[in-house]
Amino acid sequence: MKYSTEIDPDKTAKAYGYEMHCSRKDSENLARGIKGMKIEEAKKFLNEIIDMKRALPTIYHNGKRSHKKGIGPGSYPQKAARYMLKILENAENNAEYKGFDTDNMKISHISTYGGRVIKGIMPRAQGRATDKNTKTTNIEIIIEEVE
Repeated sequence: MKYSTEIDPDKTAKAYGYEMHCSRKDSENLARGIKGMKIEEAKKFLNEIIDMKRALPTIYHNGKRSHKKGIGPGSYPQKAARYMLKILENAENNAEYKGFDTDNMKISHISTYGGRVIKGIMPRAQGRATDKNTKTTNIEIIIEEVE
């Protein structure tokens, strides 16, 4: 798997989510929200978003987003948060396998970008058809040990 950055493999663990069926826009905002956090803190943050106890401040693509109390434009991107949590737990397991102390790990790099577009069609009247494509998202997380 080709990552967008090269970091010392002796100090880091990484995980990659390939072609996730979630919104790329929500994933970008989530990535910005959890970058630099420790793993337990990020997992708690993502679980609060999934349970709709905390809204995620929307920085990118915030047109027509309703304002949430105390944060401005925001939302509860539950589907993207579930996928992000799954990949974060995978990175944590990879760090544990490598022999790192998972309590002292923080997210050093996180990146989301568009994946493959899965083509589809929707039949319409009089023999016509409309595109019904599914966009996917690639998510990569690299965590490193904090001294």
